[in-house]
Amino acid sequence: QLQLVESGGGLVQPGGSLRLSCAAPGFTLATYAIGWFRQAPGKEREGVSCISSSGAKAYYSDSVKGRFTIARDKAKNTMYLHMNTLEPENTAVYYCAAVFQVTDSLFTGSYYLVAKSYDFWGQGTQVTVSS
Repeated sequence: QLQLVESGGGLVQPGGSLRLSCAAPGFTLATYAIGWFRQAPGKEREGVSCISSSGAKAYYSDSVKGRFTIARDKAKNTMYLHMNTLEPENTAVYYCAAVFQVTDSLFTGSYYLVAKSYDFWGQGTQVTVSS
């Protein structure tokens, strides 16, 4: 059973940056499509970014486009979410999620920025943006 482990959350001031990591000990993350989601108190879980198994396709929600970047490090078997110019509204628990081998032709943002499209989830890492 794939287990995802997020790290890198914390407290950051508005305008600051954080890098979240997602690892899967014992599994090759490159064979999975990965999504990053977040959930703020009292709100629905929302898709932030996703990337196909090959890494050729990536999508972002409109609210983070241009500020967040999803990336793979195959050598380290780790996924990242680089978050820049953070805003208080970005405060949430951030989750990574995975689904096995999605071909590029089937990988669309409209589907893979939706939580129900994923089979495996991490425990989440808290990001708090506050002065």
